[in-house]
Amino acid sequence: MSSLQWCYSHKIIILTSLLLVSLPAVVTGECTCNDESEHRNKTEALKYKLSAIAAVLVSGGIGVSLPLLGRKIEALRPENDIFFMIKAFAAGVILATGFIHILPEAFETLTSPCLSHNPWGKFPFAGFVAMVASIGTLTVDTIATSFYKKLHFNKIKQVNVDEEASDEHAGHVHVHTHATHGHAHGAAISNSETGFLDLVRQRIISQVLELGILVHSVVIGISLGASDSPDTVKTLLAALSFHQFFEGMGLGGCISQAKFKSLTTAVMTLFFSFTTPVGIAIGIGISNVYKENSPTALIVEGILNSASSGILIYMALVDLLAADFMNHRMQSSVRLQLGAHISLLLGAGCMSFLAKWA
Repeated sequence: MSSLQWCYSHKIIILTSLLLVSLPAVVTGECTCNDESEHRNKTEALKYKLSAIAAVLVSGGIGVSLPLLGRKIEALRPENDIFFMIKAFAAGVILATGFIHILPEAFETLTSPCLSHNPWGKFPFAGFVAMVASIGTLTVDTIATSFYKKLHFNKIKQVNVDEEASDEHAGHVHVHTHATHGHAHGAAISNSETGFLDLVRQRIISQVLELGILVHSVVIGISLGASDSPDTVKTLLAALSFHQFFEGMGLGGCISQAKFKSLTTAVMTLFFSFTTPVGIAIGIGISNVYKENSPTALIVEGILNSASSGILIYMALVDLLAADFMNHRMQSSVRLQLGAHISLLLGAGCMSFLAKWA
């Protein structure tokens, strides 16, 4: 496994683990508002929660695995037009998830009457945190790309220095015949540099995108698991299954383009597939002490959702849509542009429609 893969895979593992461990501890606070009156039945709700774990696990696993099958199925490979449309659809899903599903929910949570008017009612914290998260994602994106770009160029310079040093010991005839070979080799390095930088971008995109999805998945998983209302759990079960499937397609497309080794791909796929079910399991475990209207729970959930929305909105607009829609291949084909725009609108529309359930 390369240093790039190892570094980012371990960052996601560490951050997600810390989130899973710390979130249940901070969301258990004293409730200052009465819970809304709704039908509660712990035994019946538990049955739906267990079904939700299985359904979300399967749908998420299928969604993230479909684009990865492009390595085996020629029609789904990144160089084919259909892949651009799949990515556009998935980007629309992720964009709508951030704008329509997560961000409004964060505004609602952080302006709840259960929170004191000062400061939560006087300042739009949800929008502010989303903005900061977007800027933070841009910073990480830029610094990481710059770091690995310099690292790669330093390695190339060292290789060139070593080659020149070895050529100094060669005869005149060898140097003369090597000149043409060196010229061709230089062109090959240029192409290699371009391919490497594209690969670095795709790997950073896939890692940061997964982090944004994981944060939201933990929060919504705990919310479902902690609910004792069968009606609420049933509604979330259906919505989350579709939600995980479509988000998985978007993430799977990025992972496929990043060309990770099999182990890294498997780790990222499993983390996405299991995070929401693990969140549901944690919610079940803390359901007796978790109060969704407690100030601490509302603040933590609202801030995490705001940050997640900022990350997803940035990734969808900048790293997924802008990168593909400004691509030379897309720009040179009206048919591909039309298909990608339709796919984008369909993806955004599907997730916007599902947002009223989730």
